[in-house]
Amino acid sequence: MEWSRRILFSVMCLGFVSCFSALATNVSYDGRAIKINGERRVFLSGSIHYPRSTEEMWPELIRKAKEGGLDTIETYVFWNIHEPIRRQYDFTGNKDIIRFLKTVQDAGLYAVLRIGPYVCAEWNYGGFPVWLHNMPGIELRTMNTVYTNEMQNFTTLIVDMVKKEKLFASQGGPVIIAQIENEYGNMISNYGDAGKQYLNWCANMAESLNIGVPWIMCQQSDAPPPMINTCNGWYCDDFTPTNPNTPKMWTENWTGWFKNWGGKDPHRTAEDLSYSVARFFQTGGTFQNYYMYHGGTNFGRVAGGPYITTTYDYDAPLDEFGNLNQPKWGHLKELHLLLKSMEKVLTYGDVNTIVFGNSVNATVYNTSETSSCFIGNANQTSDATITFQGTQYTIPAWSVSILPDCKKEVYNTAKVNVQTSIMVKKPNGAEDEPSSLSWEWRPEDVRDTTLQGKGTFAVNQLLEQKQATNDATDYLWYMTTVNIDKQDPIFGLDTTLKVNTTGHVLHAFVNGKHVGSQWAKIGGSNFVFEQKVKVNSGKNLIVLLSATVGLKNYGPFFDTAPTGILGAVELVAKIQNDETIIKNLSSYKWTYKVGLNGEERQLYDVQSHKKWYTEDLPINRMMTWYKTSFKAPLGTEPVVVDLQGLGKGHAWVNGQSIGRYWPSFLADEDGCSIDSQCDYRGPYSDSKCVTNCGKPSQRYYHVPRSFLHDDENTLVLFDEIGGNPSFINFKTITVGSACGNVHEGKTLELSCQGGRTISEIRFASFGDAQGTCGAFEKGTCEASIALSVIKQACVGKESCTIDASEANLGSSNCGSGITKRLAVEAIC
Repeated sequence: MEWSRRILFSVMCLGFVSCFSALATNVSYDGRAIKINGERRVFLSGSIHYPRSTEEMWPELIRKAKEGGLDTIETYVFWNIHEPIRRQYDFTGNKDIIRFLKTVQDAGLYAVLRIGPYVCAEWNYGGFPVWLHNMPGIELRTMNTVYTNEMQNFTTLIVDMVKKEKLFASQGGPVIIAQIENEYGNMISNYGDAGKQYLNWCANMAESLNIGVPWIMCQQSDAPPPMINTCNGWYCDDFTPTNPNTPKMWTENWTGWFKNWGGKDPHRTAEDLSYSVARFFQTGGTFQNYYMYHGGTNFGRVAGGPYITTTYDYDAPLDEFGNLNQPKWGHLKELHLLLKSMEKVLTYGDVNTIVFGNSVNATVYNTSETSSCFIGNANQTSDATITFQGTQYTIPAWSVSILPDCKKEVYNTAKVNVQTSIMVKKPNGAEDEPSSLSWEWRPEDVRDTTLQGKGTFAVNQLLEQKQATNDATDYLWYMTTVNIDKQDPIFGLDTTLKVNTTGHVLHAFVNGKHVGSQWAKIGGSNFVFEQKVKVNSGKNLIVLLSATVGLKNYGPFFDTAPTGILGAVELVAKIQNDETIIKNLSSYKWTYKVGLNGEERQLYDVQSHKKWYTEDLPINRMMTWYKTSFKAPLGTEPVVVDLQGLGKGHAWVNGQSIGRYWPSFLADEDGCSIDSQCDYRGPYSDSKCVTNCGKPSQRYYHVPRSFLHDDENTLVLFDEIGGNPSFINFKTITVGSACGNVHEGKTLELSCQGGRTISEIRFASFGDAQGTCGAFEKGTCEASIALSVIKQACVGKESCTIDASEANLGSSNCGSGITKRLAVEAIC
């Protein structure tokens, strides 16, 4: 058929991109599309952030993106990891953006470089280095000379690096589009005239860099020409560029949502995501990017928020570990290949829309050579049966049907005809049980230091935490001495320590004893700590440890949001009739220490030779370091460490940070669906289709294979609030079962990832089988030989392909009014 030949040609063309990589590419645009060497193109892009994976993972992630039908990879540039100290740069390891772009180029794909350099991205401080905050006279994201000088310096540095390696398309490289600033249009009104001046300055500065490819500004309706305004969101079909001479571009189609500590697991269905894409192209879009296509992991302290988890899976088509997230990946792949086959008619065809009513319409793209059609049903509850060009079609609610020849429906967003993979966590083949791990420990050294009031500097005020730490650590110690003699009004009275803090976590000590800990609720960082304390006659030492859990990354003036203990800090004593006497300590002399002694001594480094203890392993003891050795799990499948039983802290494997952990923070009990199914119909939000109620927000933590040695490995933990390491174990992530539930006339491909084979067909029925993956049941009719045919085709193989037809599977003996489907569950 003509449409299938066009799909095949489009796939072949993807492989030819690299053939022209040595030649300069002219990238331009008009009101219809981005143009490559004068030809309008359809672009299907996906976000993969280089520091949220490892350099060893990049080729495989990009290969799977290409195999999934993408032709472009999009990434932010993360200023704070590249310039952690002013004018000291780091582009090593997974921070090597040039290597990442070359990996994209080697795969024959294009790239979109979102320099920003503000990124948001649920990334610590929005990607800004915190030393910016501490520069005298600076104001971020506005017309401020101190800031614009630094922003221009970093942006120019990145552009010059990319130019030097000839990676812009104008030089024969993969980068076809660059971005300056990021979602500033959502904030600009808060910055007044200075914000408008800054916007224009950004545009002029970017243009002056002469990169030879277009610049974009997402979410910027007043983007100064020649900047292109683009859309971000769950749906962008209604988006229209302010400038009619720029194409309709979608830079962030949110494939799911991020997760925070105390939050549930968000999911976005394959049906709804594909619906949003099809609607966008139905309504004239020609560039679409998934945010995220691979979300990855917030290694180290890069998670923002506050309270963004270490996992950044995002329910993306490639999961946190790089596995195919099925059916999302496969359902989108089918859509991508179809859209690519329609590229000419979508970018050059005349467009006509036919309105049927009740939220149903058809869009016809027509050239002298061909016609392609979309039929969309935006009704959230009712399927629609219409007659279009003499043929009757039934379009499910909240779906789009695509007819590449305007005759036959080849794809419908609500009809998923690819496998669903059920992922499982297998026990570590190299270790028997958690008890096989032998633990060492040592306390965080506070008894002779901070709990004695010993710090490194002192001032007569409470300091903002970013100012004091420069974000070199999550931790800042505040210490002061209160002298109370017998004549003091609060002597002998019931006394409460009251601390107003904008930090995220607070631990309080009085006279060397821990008196309490408290942390903010989800989404907030302001709280008041109150705890009854015993004060003595004479000197009383008040020690407060403030801990951050990712700095704010979004909102107007987000950079000025205070962190740490800014007061007031008070001793409140009750007298008769509920009256109180308040001793305000805020302006006392405060001594400070930045970070932990264990951080300073690098206890997480495998080369550290500090003394560790092997006897009397403490559990549920705050401020404790733990260390153990383990063997890498067998095989090549992704590895996770199960940190169930721990409190809150940080973890390192062989000296490399795998991020913050907080398995003791449970998600809310309420808000999850009663069953595992989610109705894809109707607008998506991050509160729809959530799971994991009442369970740890994150229990499993990614340990990249490249972090591991073949022989012995070291896991080091710092637990801040107390936990039990005895339950810790390592597992691998793999496909446990692969299910399909496809319509008659379609072809089902079943596959086990990682080179594993199908060991068993647990269920197979061709007829009117009922239920879902893991709970299929036979219906009223089925083909009697279907099970044996499928077993013969699949068992013992890594993958198999099955035509859902009576010619292949035998007669189903189903009545004419029954819609036949093939349901299969295969065990990997």
